[in-house]
Amino acid sequence: MRVVALISGGKDSCYNMMQCVAAGHQIVALANLRPAENTGQTDELDSYMYQTVGHHAIDLYADALDLPLYRGFIKGTSVNTGRVYTTCQEDEVEDLYHLMKLVKDKEGVEGVSVGAILSDYQRVRVEDVCRRLNLQPLAYLWRRNQAILLKEMISSNVQAIIIKVAAFGLDPDKHLGKTLDQMEPYLLELSEKYGVHVCGEGGEYETFTLDCPLFKKKIVVDAAKVVVHSADAFAPVAYLRFLKLNLENKQGESSGTFTVNSCSCEVSCHDDDIFPSSEEDEPQKNIPVIWKSLKHNSLDFTKMFGSSGKSLSGYQWFSGITAHFLPSKGKNAQEAAREAFSSLQANMTSEGLKLKDIILVHLYMKNMKDFNVINSVYVTEFDLCPPARVCVETLLPDGVLFCIDCLAHKYDVATDDVLRAEKLVMHVQSISHWAPASIGPYSQSIKVGDVLYCAGQIALVPCTMQLVRGGIWTEAIVSLRHVERVLQAMSQKTALHHVITASCYVTDSKHIPIARSIWQKKLRACKKVEDSETYHDVTAVCGLLAVVVISHLPRDAAIEWHVVAVVDDPLQRKHFAMKMLSEGFQIECEFVESSSASCASISVRLSLISPSTSQLHLDGPLHDLVAMFRQAVEKLSEDCSASPLSFRAFFKEDVFDAETLQTGLQEYLEKYLGKKTPALILVPVVDLPGKEVIHITCWLS
Repeated sequence: MRVVALISGGKDSCYNMMQCVAAGHQIVALANLRPAENTGQTDELDSYMYQTVGHHAIDLYADALDLPLYRGFIKGTSVNTGRVYTTCQEDEVEDLYHLMKLVKDKEGVEGVSVGAILSDYQRVRVEDVCRRLNLQPLAYLWRRNQAILLKEMISSNVQAIIIKVAAFGLDPDKHLGKTLDQMEPYLLELSEKYGVHVCGEGGEYETFTLDCPLFKKKIVVDAAKVVVHSADAFAPVAYLRFLKLNLENKQGESSGTFTVNSCSCEVSCHDDDIFPSSEEDEPQKNIPVIWKSLKHNSLDFTKMFGSSGKSLSGYQWFSGITAHFLPSKGKNAQEAAREAFSSLQANMTSEGLKLKDIILVHLYMKNMKDFNVINSVYVTEFDLCPPARVCVETLLPDGVLFCIDCLAHKYDVATDDVLRAEKLVMHVQSISHWAPASIGPYSQSIKVGDVLYCAGQIALVPCTMQLVRGGIWTEAIVSLRHVERVLQAMSQKTALHHVITASCYVTDSKHIPIARSIWQKKLRACKKVEDSETYHDVTAVCGLLAVVVISHLPRDAAIEWHVVAVVDDPLQRKHFAMKMLSEGFQIECEFVESSSASCASISVRLSLISPSTSQLHLDGPLHDLVAMFRQAVEKLSEDCSASPLSFRAFFKEDVFDAETLQTGLQEYLEKYLGKKTPALILVPVVDLPGKEVIHITCWLS
């Protein structure tokens, strides 16, 4: 695509330009904002958004790169400094908007090159400008490992010098004017000793690029002087003021041709990634089961709207939001989708909630081919911070377009401050090498209190947004890596062993052992990182995993991971398991409660062991299943205020009659849990592991 590069003169904006070209994009223009002349701050502006030191030399970039340069003045200030930016005419972000609009109108650009590495503040604001102008932000350096990134820049011949220092250990007399190559060992040492950001992401230093492979001419500093801004004894702040610069032709050097290191999105799958699967993971032949007094019919189990009660901490789950669609009835799919959302809104309003209070959505579709139509309605229902979302195709009844269930949360001002923890939203829309951009109406993750609710992840290559090649093993590894990166970005020390509940959707029964194997391998890797001998039993500290086979996933993916994690101490979590055997079937139940006692996850599995030729009663297993679930709920810690919110029943569609299953489960849930009855969600699936015929996952919060 045609791209305008936002440039500050620094190393990051230059190297991101190189990444854009390597990805096949064409840089057609440069853009820069500088201090307004009437501010009195001619050298440097105190800005949250823009690097302005060295801005006098930016005009040379146009000649060095042989590209048109568009410059504007920073007239606004940092007014709207919240985590989410909304338009504010006095804010300096609007100066960027007007400049980008001018460039788009003049040059017909489609994308914007952004050198952001770690600053959510900058990323959110550039993405807001791009969203309003329908431009795609390209931030290939986003959340890269800074030590590796700096080494890459140096090896890629980015010739940049330090022009500002503002950190303990950086001396104006020693370090101003030094090249990245000269500074790298010392910066790594400062990082090790004092936690200095190697690439200067904490404002420790600023750079100015004199040459890079994209330059047709290089910039030469003939004269400069040191200006001391603050003569602090421990961390003096000073910068270089350029007095004389000139451009030189690059003798014998071929400009514009270069190679960048192999894309960090790439993943290789080796033989040692493969583990022998256990016998119970092997696909089972479907056992014909005859349930006594069961009438197979096509009644629509999706018509029953339900909701949990509201928990003490303000959570509530809504289920059974269904879009009914029969083309013969004259109603189109969009109208059916709008009606479903209207129904959801009405039900939420009756509970004192709004759509903006939703933090997690499960979207089950009858046919993935209808995704674009449904999404066109979905996108109109949510604002700048949409909920995290899981989307799969499954075996819904005829006449159903989709079925939604969702978790909502609203702070009760009257409750304790601890319960009113701030809602943090991660909605990264920039293309990068980090994880797939949220180019649709969903956020990668939402954090409320100490709980992280993540979106489903499939194996898209972040920099191309295309499905990775290499088959199920590669897809499973890449998609789970995306999960890990999102967790870490939301909370720095959070990893897979902080997951408390996980669902893995696969499109083939043969993929079940592969998913389980990779999950276990990744958890073992987490244990090694923790380097703790107390990690003996993976299940005891990590989340409960449900692997289910469904008919189709977005982008024809083979696997999708969905997790909820808790920023707690996995070693201190409460965990137990119980099992019940009976003629013909087995019920297994597991329970994990977070060490903070803020939430819990329960898993109940019903497996057919050796069904006799005689008919089996459905009442028996359903009664025992719910009774065991109640036992698990009763084992919550005394100081745990979590309530059961969702009771998601993945069931083998060819074994059960859904209507009868729903009626039975609802009856026993209400009998045993009364007002604490969770929202019942039935999900018909193609297959489950081993001899399982039902797998229940329950979320308590």
